[in-house]
Amino acid sequence: MPAQFHAAPVAQMDPVSLYLILKLRTDAFVVEQQCPYPELDGRDLEPGAVMFWAVNGTSGEESGDDAAPTATLRILHESAGFRIGRVVAAPDARGTGVARGLMKRALEFCAGQSAESQVVLDAQAPLQGWYEAFGFVRSGEQFLEDGIPHVPMRRG
Repeated sequence: MPAQFHAAPVAQMDPVSLYLILKLRTDAFVVEQQCPYPELDGRDLEPGAVMFWAVNGTSGEESGDDAAPTATLRILHESAGFRIGRVVAAPDARGTGVARGLMKRALEFCAGQSAESQVVLDAQAPLQGWYEAFGFVRSGEQFLEDGIPHVPMRRG
């Protein structure tokens, strides 16, 4: 089944979708990667923050497991442009291209808001090449965040 892509500020999301997105993020970043950190950092609620997510199916009326997000990310509006973060795909969706489709839509969104603004992110070091495929370049030294090597990257 092809993925259906969505984007909305948290205040405009239905509670079940928001809950399932936060569960996916927590399952991946806190449980799977064993990083006990405050996943709910308050930034999802900032003005200009937009959540992006994908679900399996072609209609908006999926039920059961089909309603669970297969990938998600968030875009934050910052003074120099945009910050993409919390990029994650569900384990069974990794390698399927759904995260690639989501990232493509997120970058189109950023360009549509301001073609001149730069987009930054902090990539987990093993994923640097994945982000480079979208035009990101490393912009600083590797650092540890919650015990995981990251590299700062920018685009634009």
